[in-house]
Amino acid sequence: MNTESALRDSIVEVGRRLYARGYLAGADGNVSARLGARRLLVTPSGVCKGFMKPADLVVTDMSGGPVSGNGAPSSELKMHLLIYAARPDVAAVVHAHPPVVTGYAAAGLKPDSPVIAEAILTLGKIALAPYGTPGTAEVTDGMRAFVNDCDAILMANHGAVTCGADVEKALFKMETLEHIAEINLVTEVLGRKSEIAGGNLKKLLALRAALAKKTAAPPDGPGRLASLIADTIAEVLSEHERRK
Repeated sequence: MNTESALRDSIVEVGRRLYARGYLAGADGNVSARLGARRLLVTPSGVCKGFMKPADLVVTDMSGGPVSGNGAPSSELKMHLLIYAARPDVAAVVHAHPPVVTGYAAAGLKPDSPVIAEAILTLGKIALAPYGTPGTAEVTDGMRAFVNDCDAILMANHGAVTCGADVEKALFKMETLEHIAEINLVTEVLGRKSEIAGGNLKKLLALRAALAKKTAAPPDGPGRLASLIADTIAEVLSEHERRK
């Protein structure tokens, strides 16, 4: 289990990486993580996420009430609280404005064409929530229908939010979301797509479901995880061939 000190360091590192990759500008964006069962560790409002210090982070209760810290928690904490309340499997939430995926959101589109396997395996279903004024209940009202089924939600004319089992996994999903958006954009510029379909798509969906079930409990280490993934792929492919 992460200590509070380690969790603070992780959030600061994720903020630095978001800013370095150009997913945030100025004091945009926010990151949070569960700190035990009844508290959250949250990035502060009005602070550039690329230059935070561990002591800058704010502790709140599960309703967003301040517990400790010198700053105010992010004004967009409501969306984080919505996700935590609906998803006990989620331990971290990242909200950012990656340029390409935010462009899709501003165009009212989703980069969800199955053109690469990672779109299905890593992210699964991608949602597009309607526009809501930042910092208000309009944002959570628009997201509410999607949080149970989606780890990646685009927010119309705003940005994106991803969630995961820890801070780094939530960041990885944001990176994958932007990567997928970039690839989709290239196919649209070229005017041609070759989508994964039919039996190949079914195999990927089955593999995602099997991996999600088997990795619910943390593996012993990277080697164990790699072995688990390889075994699961073999099982899914074997079952798929058997049913042909």
